[in-house]
Amino acid sequence: MLEELTTKLESVLKKVRGQGKLTEKNIADSLKEIRRALLEADVNYRVVKQFVNEVQQKALGEEVLRSVTPGQQIVKIVHDELVQLMGETHTDIKTAGIPPTIIMLCGLQGSGKTTFSGKLAHFLRKRGRRPMLVAADVYRPAAKKQLEVIGESLGVPVYSTESNDAVKICKESIKAAREKGCDVLILDTAGRLHIDEEMMQELERLKKEVQPHEILFVADGMTGQDAVNAAKQFQERLDFDGVVLTKMDGDARGGAALSIRAVTGKPIKFIGVGEKLDAIEAFHPDRMASRILGMGDVVSLVEKAQEAIDVEKAEKLEKKLRKNQFTLEDFYDQLQQIKKMGPLDQLLGMIPGIGKQLRGVQVDDRAFVRIEAIINSMTPEERRRPEIINGSRRRRIAMGSGTKVQDVNQLLRQFNEMKKMMKRMKKMKFRPGAMPGGLPF
Repeated sequence: MLEELTTKLESVLKKVRGQGKLTEKNIADSLKEIRRALLEADVNYRVVKQFVNEVQQKALGEEVLRSVTPGQQIVKIVHDELVQLMGETHTDIKTAGIPPTIIMLCGLQGSGKTTFSGKLAHFLRKRGRRPMLVAADVYRPAAKKQLEVIGESLGVPVYSTESNDAVKICKESIKAAREKGCDVLILDTAGRLHIDEEMMQELERLKKEVQPHEILFVADGMTGQDAVNAAKQFQERLDFDGVVLTKMDGDARGGAALSIRAVTGKPIKFIGVGEKLDAIEAFHPDRMASRILGMGDVVSLVEKAQEAIDVEKAEKLEKKLRKNQFTLEDFYDQLQQIKKMGPLDQLLGMIPGIGKQLRGVQVDDRAFVRIEAIINSMTPEERRRPEIINGSRRRRIAMGSGTKVQDVNQLLRQFNEMKKMMKRMKKMKFRPGAMPGGLPF
């Protein structure tokens, strides 16, 4: 996410930190490079101009010039201005006093509205809500079927009819939601390849007749300034409440994330960071600014860990670790909890300093699959007592898992080294949840 921009800004700020003293000249040179980096990332040129002017005014201030570490102060100023640019604080979705809360999604065709509606349903359900999806796109032939498939995979109800009247469908869905005890309605509306009057009029009718509590504009993060321009037009007609940026895990230059808040005045509320239905994050401007500047995002990492950790299992594991009874079954459980947190490269990128070291390195999540296959090919006794796995057992396990004997040997060797390390750390105080599942590494 925003890797190219991060690399360029890190390079500029590294030069600034290396300066013993800040002068008008080296500040101007640095800001020139920052301006170029932002423009190349497809940030709106007016936004870039305002951003650079703000940084320059604060950087040339008396407080900065008197600072003991002026280079670090510049980094802080850039960080603070990025936070300001993207909205200062996280903004939650508004909720209705009387259920259901109605959330209407709008945006151009191909921006990812239907997939995001499923992601949002999954996100809200994990937080104790009972969502229902509404197929209000009556034009795209596959839209209703796609939403039904998403709903079925999540176990979330989907309201759809054969009607071609989107307003009627949405109004009827409110009654259906109350009958099923659902407290959130997510309306997946129609989009077009480009903005046209017919689409806008339908969305305006929906807003007037259904009176949604929240309207979210869904933008494709890979389209850069096109997304910003579309958002501006939707804002003028609908006055939406917030923005969703999808496909932020790809090769997007990221300009939309830095421009859309400044241009529309509306907060970014969510970002899509992958194709799976759990690949969604609430948007926090301060955390995004830290990621852009290569500082990591420990808070988001901890939140992911808290969601994935089974506290009961963690406590049981702590007792096993104290007694040196850690088995391959326990190891397998740890892998499952780590997998719930998301792709490895994204997780590692949240750790300060690690993301920079791994830039350009392909982190292979398939290694998890191989390990799981090997462990699943063992008998329960072999998982509990790996020391009984001899040559013939290793050949059988390799054949059953579709791997090589060398892969089985490597896993067993790593597991034994891990046990030795745990034995050495036995006297240390284990804290469940220090890392996913309570593992001290």
